Amino acid sequence: MTAPAQESGIELATARMKPETLAQRLRAGKTMVGTLITSTSPVCAQAVAASGLDFVFLDTEHIPLDRAQLGWMCQAYARMGLPPLVRVPSPDPFAATMALDVGAGGIIAPYIESAAQVRTMAGAVKFRPVKGERLARRLNGELFEPALEDYLHRRNVEPLIVNIESVPAILALDDILAVAELDAVLIGPHDLSCSLGLPEQYEHPEFLRACEKILRLARAAGLGAGIHFFGSPEAMARFHSMGANLLIHASDLALFQRALCGDLQTLRALCGLGNWGPAKPTELHI
Repeated sequence: MTAPAQESGIELATARMKPETLAQRLRAGKTMVGTLITSTSPVCAQAVAASGLDFVFLDTEHIPLDRAQLGWMCQAYARMGLPPLVRVPSPDPFAATMALDVGAGGIIAPYIESAAQVRTMAGAVKFRPVKGERLARRLNGELFEPALEDYLHRRNVEPLIVNIESVPAILALDDILAVAELDAVLIGPHDLSCSLGLPEQYEHPEFLRACEKILRLARAAGLGAGIHFFGSPEAMARFHSMGANLLIHASDLALFQRALCGDLQTLRALCGLGNWGPAKPTELHI
């Protein structure tokens, strides 16, 4: 008997996730695991497809990606069944629309501090292509015609996620979470630690209390809650135990660097070459 052919990573990935499924799972509290992808190499995309991720995170706030690069990356990862969550450079609805137009599987808006900012982003993510006065009236609670409401609901399935990464954002969190079109919040630990006056003190009790509060309130509101963290898997698991179900672990570059440093250190020891410097991965702060 001939053994069945093993499925490729791409074939396995294509059955995984669609943007609407991701939004539903986030709101339902299901745990989703992804990583930040910085490489624009097509080979990287194929390798990532077989890695066990639920989605990928593409960051145009901190990573130099032009619109064409972003577009092919979104199309490639979406084809592999990995919805590409795209962080736009600022909470700009036009930037969100541009990312969605090239295939973003969800939008992450950075440094949100008010419900008004969330509503503005919701206009781009949940009600496109409506703009102008009609959109302003809808965001103020005036419903569209039933046919248009149904059309927009079926068309705009990508999740809207906002970064909570400052003390003012925590103070406004109840109002932010009350915006109906919001699907999830995402902690930005580096900016949050600085806003708290505790730069990079990720073990400080005040920082951990702030994270726990954000995660707890978001989950209690029926939304997804997550964090993008460059620490160890054990550290990520702690945030999961606090309620995080959107886990963005490190990045392709950070994970490559960790593995490379570890392997080279082992190889040099086995070959009797001694240590080369500290062999410590560079700290990344995004």
